[in-house]
Amino acid sequence: MQFTYDEFCGTDIFEIKDEVYNYLLKARRHKIDDEIYFRNLKDENLYLYKINFIDKKRAILNLISSEKKILLNDKKLHLGWCVIDPKTIEKYIPSLNEMGIDKITFIYSDFSQKNFKINIEKLEKILINSSCQCGRSNIIKLDVCKNLDTFIKQNDDAYFLDFSQISIDDKKDEIKTLVIGCEGGFSAKERNAFNKENIIGFNSGLILRSETAIISAGSKIVL
Repeated sequence: MQFTYDEFCGTDIFEIKDEVYNYLLKARRHKIDDEIYFRNLKDENLYLYKINFIDKKRAILNLISSEKKILLNDKKLHLGWCVIDPKTIEKYIPSLNEMGIDKITFIYSDFSQKNFKINIEKLEKILINSSCQCGRSNIIKLDVCKNLDTFIKQNDDAYFLDFSQISIDDKKDEIKTLVIGCEGGFSAKERNAFNKENIIGFNSGLILRSETAIISAGSKIVL
């Protein structure tokens, strides 16, 4: 872990309890005088604390130092991810966070199963754990959009990953927003709404799963 997350850190004297206490004191076996880095992921600071008191349910830490330390990807990428099985999203979203994706909007496209519900709170917890491990100083911003037509109106510069003679490699420096389809891709109605000059693809004739496509495309653009 590069740091521990606690929304209340940042004060000179800081108390940990419950889940953070159990993790640091019982799982990691920290003891008095140990020094631990924290972030609250609300500001850009990295806080260093020392443990000076421990009892059965809580510990008190004193602030040693704080520094503004921003660790983000220079390339900002907004992904429009047409909704797939939430379990699959939960499995792959940490990798997108680690590579520095700025924002993901989950879109209910024509081929998305409408019974799939996006649990933003659960995803944010997964992303927080990912940032603690990779050192990122924030997490991916998350949003939900009711359909692809609305997303296009809100993001008129969007590119679309589909079968195309235009390679993603040739456009990666221009792409700020990219839409990834779900299983089955895009409907004919949705394709008719695309800016044809903004349809890009991979140099492959193989059909990729949505999660494979989003990881591959994201890494090509931001890494």
